[in-house]
Amino acid sequence: MFAVAVAVRFPLCPFALITRHPCPGCGLTRAALALATGDLHEAVHLHPLVIPTVPVVALVLLQGSYNYVRHGRWYTFAFQQTRFVTLGSIVLAVAMIAVWLARFFGAFGGPVAV
Repeated sequence: MFAVAVAVRFPLCPFALITRHPCPGCGLTRAALALATGDLHEAVHLHPLVIPTVPVVALVLLQGSYNYVRHGRWYTFAFQQTRFVTLGSIVLAVAMIAVWLARFFGAFGGPVAV
């Protein structure tokens, strides 16, 4: 079912499905895939925050996987209530919303296709 939705370009994002507008993270998965294939220009075009976001997500996934294999439970530093994690999350969320709003006014190539 997922493959069919992707093949016919059906919006998979619940926000985009309901509003017909991209969400702050729309384009980030496609940008991460472009980055993984080495196409930096396309990745940044799809979502300008792909460079700081993908390494953070990869680090959280790797750390969680390691802890699951090593200790038998999934936990990462993201679950710790530290000032660094909280501040980093707030900064990234504000940046995502700022880029999202700026794209509606034509910045970064305008809104990403839904």
